[in-house]
Amino acid sequence: MNALNRFAIGLYALAGYTLVTKFLVPVVYALGNREPLGRYVMWDFWWVAHLGLGFGLARRRAWAWSAGLAVALLEIGIVATKYALFLRAPDWDFWRTSWFVNKLFVLGLFALLLIHLLQRGVRAQFGAAS
Repeated sequence: MNALNRFAIGLYALAGYTLVTKFLVPVVYALGNREPLGRYVMWDFWWVAHLGLGFGLARRRAWAWSAGLAVALLEIGIVATKYALFLRAPDWDFWRTSWFVNKLFVLGLFALLLIHLLQRGVRAQFGAAS
């Protein structure tokens, strides 16, 4: 299996993991404790971008190389900033710990993707027009 296919699978898995930790678990918890449904939900829709990017990488779409670089740089910058702010006064309750672990996976995956996309010859693997 090619590295780009592995990254696509990683992005699909990350999207699923994000949906579970940021939406499903908080909603189930709220229902079980008779609290408002949205109290613990962490609203973000990066998982949609992750699915789209995974699709583009798996199919070697021409736009996917540039999108991969852009999303990787944005995600790394956002997570690094959020970590810096959080670690000034960390609060390790269940929800923030879950968020922190999710962001570790995000940071790791996108750091590796960025390194891979910048390697010689990788850009040539993407179609000229898709």
